[in-house]
Amino acid sequence: MPGPLSNAHTVTKLPAQDLARARAFYRDKLGLEPVEERTGGLRYVCGPTEFHLFSSAGTPSGASTQMAFEVDDLDAILVDLRARGVIFERFEMPGFEVHGDTIAAPDNYPSKGDGERGTFFYDSEGNLIGIAQPIREGTGRE
Repeated sequence: MPGPLSNAHTVTKLPAQDLARARAFYRDKLGLEPVEERTGGLRYVCGPTEFHLFSSAGTPSGASTQMAFEVDDLDAILVDLRARGVIFERFEMPGFEVHGDTIAAPDNYPSKGDGERGTFFYDSEGNLIGIAQPIREGTGRE
């Protein structure tokens, strides 16, 4: 039986100690502009999803992924983001294969595919952001 939130639209909320700095990062490094701006936050829309940056005195731990972008062509996205100055993190994680700036997640990891390839970076506020491409066995793509 579906629960009361089964058809709800989910939204990621990310803290920003300096909203102007965060806006510049998302504009200059990721090519994103907010669709709505208020004194306490910014609202971004990406495809059918959205995320919000909100003014906060708190800091993210950066110890785990706080938001991730799912893409169709990870390699092309990485080329573009590197050209914009995004610096990718390298993590060694048990059960994951490391390939330069990317990792390959095994098929037991939540994904639309048989696993996924992905990478991570920190935004200007210390939020750990992921980018992933689901893979299908034998194709390397969703």
